[in-house]
Amino acid sequence: MSYPSSIQNLINEFSKLPGIGPRTAVRFVFYLLRKPQSELDAFGSAILDLKKEIGVCSRCFNITESGESKLCSICQNPQRDQKTICVVEEALNIPAFEKTRQFNGLYHILGGVIKPRKGVGPEQLKIRELVERIKNNGISEVIIATNPTTEGETTALYLVRTLKPLKIKTTRLARGLPTGGDLEYTDEVTLGSALAGRREYQ
Repeated sequence: MSYPSSIQNLINEFSKLPGIGPRTAVRFVFYLLRKPQSELDAFGSAILDLKKEIGVCSRCFNITESGESKLCSICQNPQRDQKTICVVEEALNIPAFEKTRQFNGLYHILGGVIKPRKGVGPEQLKIRELVERIKNNGISEVIIATNPTTEGETTALYLVRTLKPLKIKTTRLARGLPTGGDLEYTDEVTLGSALAGRREYQ
């Protein structure tokens, strides 16, 4: 079935979202068609303003509100443990750790993982910035919390080799996490156990 161009264009855009196939995209569009114009205007405005209102923390690369401060709320919080850094792939991994209430340190967002086949090497990640943070801020422990996937493990091992000359405690989340899983979807009990049982790299 062919749809009017305005509908088909929106279907195409929804289909580009991760995990959204053509059928789901069609359902989204027809759901929106049933909504009053005021709600559509608010929806469109929220999308248009998304990147205008969001900034990136100059220290850990977490997302933050645009404004005068260049640091996210976690980096600004003096109650956080300033000597421990949890290294994650993306900012969307942080809420999962915060829900566990077992980690009170700081974070560092790599911006992805090493994927040689897709042209993503260590240079494209925020690894150099991590090393500088460790050197300049007296960090005592780095928790490597990349996803338990092939790429995540490859990145973790690269980090271990890179950080070894700095002679700091480097740990990895315990194996309570399923191999091939994604931290974003891990429940807080499992993630909390993995955090508590993290092991040190030798």
